[in-house]
Amino acid sequence: MSVFGTMLIGHPPPHLGRESLIEAAQFTGALLLILGTHELAHFVAARAHRVEASLPYFIPLPYFSPFGTMGAIIRMRSVIPTRRALLDIGASGPLAGLCVALPLYAWGVAHSKVIPLTGEEGQLGASLLLRALDHLFAPHVPPGSDVLLHPVAFAAWGGMFVTMINLLPLSQLDGGHVAYALFGPKQDRFAQQIHRAVLAFFFVSFAAYVARDLRAGFGFVRLGKSVGNSLFWLVWFEVLAVLGSLASRSMPHREKEEGMGIRTRAFGVVSLIALAALGEEYNRRGIWIAWFVVLGLLLALERRAGVLRPHDLMDHPPTGAAPLGAGRKVVAVVALAMFVLLFMPTPFEM
Repeated sequence: MSVFGTMLIGHPPPHLGRESLIEAAQFTGALLLILGTHELAHFVAARAHRVEASLPYFIPLPYFSPFGTMGAIIRMRSVIPTRRALLDIGASGPLAGLCVALPLYAWGVAHSKVIPLTGEEGQLGASLLLRALDHLFAPHVPPGSDVLLHPVAFAAWGGMFVTMINLLPLSQLDGGHVAYALFGPKQDRFAQQIHRAVLAFFFVSFAAYVARDLRAGFGFVRLGKSVGNSLFWLVWFEVLAVLGSLASRSMPHREKEEGMGIRTRAFGVVSLIALAALGEEYNRRGIWIAWFVVLGLLLALERRAGVLRPHDLMDHPPTGAAPLGAGRKVVAVVALAMFVLLFMPTPFEM
C-alpha cells in the first residue's frame, strides 16, 4: 500500500508554496480528466442509442470527500430501450475512465517518492490491479519505507476507487446496468444479495481487524482504528439504501418505503461516524457502548422496515427483453471482472 499526504486529501491547506500549488493543480487536472472521460463516455453511448442525456457536470464536495468532489454525473431524461443499449451506456463510462486512469497511475507511481515511515501515515487501499501496477512501475521500497504517491498517481487511485464503487453490480450503479443487461430480471434477486453482502463484509472486516489486534496483544486499545478501517462498507450499505429509496420515488410500480426513511438512515450514519471519531480520539468505554447501541438500533430498524426485509429498492428499471449478443456478453463479463480486479477491502487504512 502507498502513503497518502494530508495535503492531497480533501483540499489543500492554506499558505501553499509554488511546489504545492503545482501538485494541487496536477491532482485536480488528472482527477477531472478521469471523471470527465468516464461521464463523457456515458453521454456519447447514450446519444448513440438515441437516449436523451445531459452533458456531464461535476459535484463539488471540498470538505467531506477525500478528493474534493463526489464525481461527475449525467442526467438521462428518457428510458433506455434495450439491454444492448443498457450495456453500452453502463460499461462505457468505467472502461473509458480506466483507459485514462491506468496509464496516469503508471506514470505517477513511477515518479513518486520513497519516504521513511514514522508510523503516523495513513495508507491507501490496494487492489489486485494496483498491486500489479506497483510491481511493474513503482520504485524500489527498502524496509521501513513506503511510496508517497505523486499527485497524478493519487488522482488515478481516486479514479479507480470511484470506478470500483460504480461497478458494484446492483441497483442503478454502472455495475447494476451491466449486470441487468447480462442477466435480465434475475439480476434484481442478485442485487438484494449483493447489497446484504456489503453489510456482511463490514462485519467480516471489523472482526478481522479486532482479531489481529488481540493476537498482537493490543486488546481493545485500537478499537477505533478497527472501526474506522471497516466503517466505509457500513456507510456505503446505507448510502445504497438511500439511493434505492430515491429511485423508487420516481417509479410508480415500485413499493413505497414505510417506516425507514432517508432522514432516519442519515441520522444513524452521521451518529455512527461522529461516535467513531470520538472513540478514536478518546477510546472511552461509554463511547463504544453508545456506538454499538446506535448500530444495533439502525440494523433493527432496517430489519423491521428497511432493506433487511423483503423489498424491491435494489431492483433495476425494466428494459427490452432481447438478450445480448456474444460480443457484448464478453464486454459485460470484462466490465464485471474489473470490479474484482479493482476491489479494495480497506480503501483507507488508519
